[in-house]
Amino acid sequence: MQYNLSCEQVTALLTFYVEDKLSAKLSNYVKEHLDKCPECREKFYQLQSILQRFNEIQNEEIENPYVTKQYEDFKSNLSAYVDNELDDLENIKIKKIAISNPLARQDLENIYTFKKLLHSSFEKTKNELKTDYSKSIVCQLQNECSDEKKLDPFIKITAIFFAMITCIVAGIISILYF
Repeated sequence: MQYNLSCEQVTALLTFYVEDKLSAKLSNYVKEHLDKCPECREKFYQLQSILQRFNEIQNEEIENPYVTKQYEDFKSNLSAYVDNELDDLENIKIKKIAISNPLARQDLENIYTFKKLLHSSFEKTKNELKTDYSKSIVCQLQNECSDEKKLDPFIKITAIFFAMITCIVAGIISILYF
């Protein structure tokens, strides 16, 4: 039995597909869709191209006079600095390096820009998108979703309590009148 994914579903799963992080079954469904849909196939090729260029750039060794031992220390502590996880002395060292080293300053600006972009993208997505397609696809394929709405535990306990009270009152009335 074939399962046809929509373009929205494939788009949601595409990065996982490129990184080979999908199950074999789901990966086959995405592959079938990519074979049929030229628009999604183009998105796939673009994503592959971007990742390939990123890997090439990352692997290049660029000689730069600002790449020093201090800069390497800066890079290793940059994430902790941005997340306010360093003590005061380490914070001051990072700030000094960022002031004196243009490469470090650029890295710091880039990381803050990236952090803002991630935050704004998350907020936008959270507000606009109410359906998590990847979760619903996996759920449908594994038949783990049920259409039944689960009752609130408070309502269950309240119903049991009233049933017990009703039985007790009925028992008392039957003892008194019989």
